[in-house]
Amino acid sequence: MKDTHPGKALKFCPFCGSKPFVWDNKKAHHCIACKRRLYTNAAGAVVALIENQQHEILFTLRKFDPAKGKLDLPGGFIDLGEKAEDAVVREVKEELNLEVNAITFFGTFPNTYTFNHYTYFTIDMVFRCSILNVKQIQANDDVADFRFVHPKHVNLDDIGLDSIKHLVGLLQQQQDY
Repeated sequence: MKDTHPGKALKFCPFCGSKPFVWDNKKAHHCIACKRRLYTNAAGAVVALIENQQHEILFTLRKFDPAKGKLDLPGGFIDLGEKAEDAVVREVKEELNLEVNAITFFGTFPNTYTFNHYTYFTIDMVFRCSILNVKQIQANDDVADFRFVHPKHVNLDDIGLDSIKHLVGLLQQQQDY
């Protein structure tokens, strides 16, 4: 991750174009020329936890990198000005053609997402989502396929993103699963 980390990838100040643009090894770059700082903050992302009556979770299969071909859960980045609750509803519709009729907040999980040789830091907000009718389900957008799988039957190595591995690992430890 070192070559894709913002501390290594960003070389010039976006404000004045000068170099050196120095990473503080914590959370910000400092421009030597114009004295401005650019902070690297976590981007908001959402994850949908959709469960059927058999306590199986709706997993997707990633169509593109990062983690192409690996298991994931429906979700994605929150658009600018968008509420997290609206983002999870939108993402489920875009990726699976499903209508969410109720959501409840589950928790947050930090993550990294490397795309085009640049690492983004995210905070993944997980929502339990209920769906009225799964009959219209279809793989769309960046989803290659989907399947319902009981969390206890999932090999964590088959999951592509660390936050999803952590979430599924927690579900595997719960007594009611």
